[in-house]
Amino acid sequence: MPTLFLSHPACLKHDTGPGHPERPDRLRAIERALADPAFAKLNRAEAPLADLKTIELVHPSAHIEAIRAAEPAEGRIHIDSDTVMSPGSFEAALRSAGAAIEAVDQVMTGKATNALCATRPPGHHASASIAEGFCLFSNAAIAARHARARHGAERVAVIDFDVHHGNGTQAVFWDQKELFYASTHQMPLYPGTGALNEAGTFNNICNAPLRAGDGKGPFRDAFDSRIFPALRNFGFDLLIISAGFDGHRDDPLGGLALVEDDFAWVTHKLVDMAVSRSQGRVVSVLEGGYDLGGLSRSVATHAGVLMEAAA
Repeated sequence: MPTLFLSHPACLKHDTGPGHPERPDRLRAIERALADPAFAKLNRAEAPLADLKTIELVHPSAHIEAIRAAEPAEGRIHIDSDTVMSPGSFEAALRSAGAAIEAVDQVMTGKATNALCATRPPGHHASASIAEGFCLFSNAAIAARHARARHGAERVAVIDFDVHHGNGTQAVFWDQKELFYASTHQMPLYPGTGALNEAGTFNNICNAPLRAGDGKGPFRDAFDSRIFPALRNFGFDLLIISAGFDGHRDDPLGGLALVEDDFAWVTHKLVDMAVSRSQGRVVSVLEGGYDLGGLSRSVATHAGVLMEAAA
């Protein structure tokens, strides 16, 4: 079964304004990269709108309605200094969450081995009642909760290699013993969370902070020595990747020195672990990545590994 690829044109209508790094051109760059004949076998589908009841597995209805009400009829509004909404933002957020939900449905029912969601806005900074850091809804967390509620997944793991710590995902998972969150990220850097001692109520959180300038060696060691052992110990029925590519050495918002081969390496390792523990079930959701060249090449590399595993 080929890799499922989910996106939607509505995600381009989330207009964050001139100079904002989380811009529609991110998806356009990814689309151009994946138009290469090497990706012809991707099973491409449009991301559906998320059902609000499914979003409520993570976000209270008051938060969802506040996001809906905040959308302007014209122009743009700032939820905070970094998080912007325009006409079309609410639909884009529903499509972004909907892609993650649909990917879980397809993977958990065996209709796809793995899936890649190229949507925006991203999600890993959104906590249950707070939208921040470019994020409106916590897409990976919603997907994880949905896998348990709809498909009976006993244990779901989210692995996050964005340069920024996924404080929202961590907050949602903190006291949920059936959910596991692990992250490599640069520290100090926004949002300031993700220290080694942040372990969750049930030791279900694993952080492996990196320092500015770290590249291949420290990144791979963080996974080999800390994250992979914790993930093996947790076990999982579904693996979700919060795939942020702003750790790339060319990215303007981070200070790590990763390259495409590093993202290929970690994807291979995670896929291999999923093959041995969860019948290869992997759902990847796009988080950060703001240098268009680094982003598009890294996503293409990531997609290639997923396709190889699904072949």
